[in-house]
Amino acid sequence: MRDSAGRKAQRGVTLLELMVVVVIVAIIAAIAIPTYRQQVLRSNRSNAKTILVQTAQNLERCFTRTSTYVGCVVLPVTTAEGLYQANGVIAANTYALTATPLGGQAADTACGNFTLNEANVRGVSGTTPANECWSR
Repeated sequence: MRDSAGRKAQRGVTLLELMVVVVIVAIIAAIAIPTYRQQVLRSNRSNAKTILVQTAQNLERCFTRTSTYVGCVVLPVTTAEGLYQANGVIAANTYALTATPLGGQAADTACGNFTLNEANVRGVSGTTPANECWSR
C-alpha cells in the first residue's frame, strides 16, 4: 500500500501508542491490586472467627461435663488453610482465646489478632473496632 506521496504506508503500533497502553494498564493495576488484596484479607478473617468459636464450643461442652475448662482442648490449633493459629490461656473457670494471623494474613493490620473469652467478649488488636471485624 502506498500513500499519496508514493511512499510505502506503515502498519503496526507506534512506540507512543504502546506506551499509552502500558500507562493505562499500570494505572488500572495500581488501583485493582490493593483493592483485591484487601478483599482477600477481609474474606480470610472468617477463618479466625470460625476457629475461635469452634474452640469455645468445645470448651463449653467439656465444661458442662467436667465443671472445668482445664484439659478440654489442646492448643495451639491452626486453621486448615493455615491462615490463623488459635492459642489461649485456660483456667478452671475462665479462658481467653486468641487467633493470630499467619503468613500473608499477618498483613491484616485492620483487625489483627481476634480474641474471645468465656463471657463471649470479642475483641481485636487492630485499628478497626471489634464489632466491625467480627460482623463482616
